[in-house]
Amino acid sequence: MPIRTSQKASLFGESVIREMTRLFLARGDKPGVNLAQGFPDFPAPLAMKEAACRAIMNDVNQYAVTWGARSLRHAIADKTARFYGDRPDPEREITVACGATEAMMAALMAVVDPGDEVIVFEPFYENYGPDAILSGATPRFVTLHEPDWSFDLAELTAAFNDNTRAIIINTPNNPTGKVFTREELTQIADLCQKWDVTAITDEIYEHMVYEGPHIRIADLPGMRERTITISGLSKTYSATGWRIGWLIAPPEATNAIRKVHDFLTVGAAAPLQEGAALALTFPDEYYTRLTNLYREKRDFMANVLRETGFQVYDPHGAYYIMTDIGGLGWDNDIAFTHWLIETHGVAVVPGSSFYRDPALGRTKVRFCYCKKPETLETAAKLLRGLRGG
Repeated sequence: MPIRTSQKASLFGESVIREMTRLFLARGDKPGVNLAQGFPDFPAPLAMKEAACRAIMNDVNQYAVTWGARSLRHAIADKTARFYGDRPDPEREITVACGATEAMMAALMAVVDPGDEVIVFEPFYENYGPDAILSGATPRFVTLHEPDWSFDLAELTAAFNDNTRAIIINTPNNPTGKVFTREELTQIADLCQKWDVTAITDEIYEHMVYEGPHIRIADLPGMRERTITISGLSKTYSATGWRIGWLIAPPEATNAIRKVHDFLTVGAAAPLQEGAALALTFPDEYYTRLTNLYREKRDFMANVLRETGFQVYDPHGAYYIMTDIGGLGWDNDIAFTHWLIETHGVAVVPGSSFYRDPALGRTKVRFCYCKKPETLETAAKLLRGLRGG
């Protein structure tokens, strides 16, 4: 008899983003560009890598403190104070996790019980629905509407009820590049306070906001004590493989998060935490250059996509562009993305994977642009071939 698997594991599929990378790699040595999975193809900062190497050679190779090396927790607190004017207590309010992915799972398991509801905006980063299910909760979806990916306040208000325990906010947003406005965050904050709901915010793209400052819901009146803020190393420091993330939360929530984190992973890689601690001391100029770099990449790719027949929904943050393929004569995102890999060598992500109802994304695909200029130039050349069939 085969092993009986859990009911919850049957409620979601594998990662479509990573599936597209596997399909791309299966092509072997054929020329092409992977614009599906959001990892940079250029080096991480040298000073950060050298700090991690020094830690390894200095035998920082055993377990760090479960909730994070002291050096990193203090670096997170200092950087938070520098950018947002509020210094969380590194001993009572910060937890280091194995990437923002584990951080989200630990946060949900720490505050959600079976039978609770978790509000998730769609299109969503594909982990959020399964995370809610694995924590025993029921996800309740609220749609962000193109072209500006705004929510309907009446729809959001109707989603809150006595069973609502948490709302997940991803700003800047993956896959759309939406940056939630202060007005939108205030509307969410008001509902959280009315219904005693925890805001869990994924702010991994906090330094990729192209117009104006990054706004944290934790900094709005009445929200510091009911917000869990998640960020990490992967995107800002071009080190997606290091798996270093962190959570900032009030002490009571942090106590629960640390217990869950301990039994999920014990702790993040000790020498890499030392590299991360050094990176968080980079001067403000580093972040300004990073934002300008990605703004240039965004503008380049958006122009190429418009030129080749895609409808582009302009992103205001992160490093993704959501597009519509209807103008190219397609109404099936799955078929289109497979065809694009096979015939033109460009991997992207089907939009349906970001929606509860796949029909809502059937004409959408997501491109990422966190690549070297020469990679994006190659992508442009391949995409221009679409006009030739």
